[in-house]
Amino acid sequence: MELQLLISAVNADPAALIRKMNIRSDAVLVNQCGKVSYEELSTEGYTVRVFSFDEKGVGLSRNNALMRADRDICLFSDEDIVYADDYRTKVLDAFEKHPDADMILFNVDVCEARRTYHIDHEHRVGRHNCGRYAAYSMALRTKVMHDKNVHFSLLFGGGAKYSNGEDSLFILDCLRAGMKIVAVPVTIGAEEERESTWFSGYHEKFFFDRGVLYEHLYGRLAKVLSLRFLLAHRKVMCREIPVSKAYRLMCEGLKEARAR
Repeated sequence: MELQLLISAVNADPAALIRKMNIRSDAVLVNQCGKVSYEELSTEGYTVRVFSFDEKGVGLSRNNALMRADRDICLFSDEDIVYADDYRTKVLDAFEKHPDADMILFNVDVCEARRTYHIDHEHRVGRHNCGRYAAYSMALRTKVMHDKNVHFSLLFGGGAKYSNGEDSLFILDCLRAGMKIVAVPVTIGAEEERESTWFSGYHEKFFFDRGVLYEHLYGRLAKVLSLRFLLAHRKVMCREIPVSKAYRLMCEGLKEARAR
């Protein structure tokens, strides 16, 4: 088996980015940078195919990379991830251990303020626990992804109408397509701290967008789970906007999603 990183970047210097990320596998790099071009770069004996596009949106970037993936296993990545020297071996070993898994989720070390998940034991991922994993945790069997024709939503994520959630929706679509997903307590790299491309505070748009996302994720359970979400995180998220208003905003988002 061979591994291929699928990297989403904005206005990057491809050669410098490859060195910084410690890339030691084949890769597809989608660089949203205001021009259209193609080049191939070499690193550690591997090939990085660089596609530059005059466009924006992380979902579009990941879809462009996914449709060009041509190795056995693909691993989504962002430009702020620095990989461990042995990440390729760790990922491929996990797929050897789990021959029936279509997707495997891995740990990437992230500062506590930005951490949405941490895998401390091996487990199966289903609809009840799929809403917290970042795209950079996801490695997949490329042929399965192409056969199932699953892709990232263009409505959610950086550069889209709604601020985040494209990764959770992607996992949900994979589950709906019948894919088996496993999470393993294996760390493959670390995220460099930087300013978020989508998060700008717990303001009205944050809660409204989260309501739209919850309707797509949970359907009839969205209202109940919206309230549970707010109560669980009220000490952090509801310091300026009270829980009651935040809940109203999430419900407005639910209504918008249902009207689409």
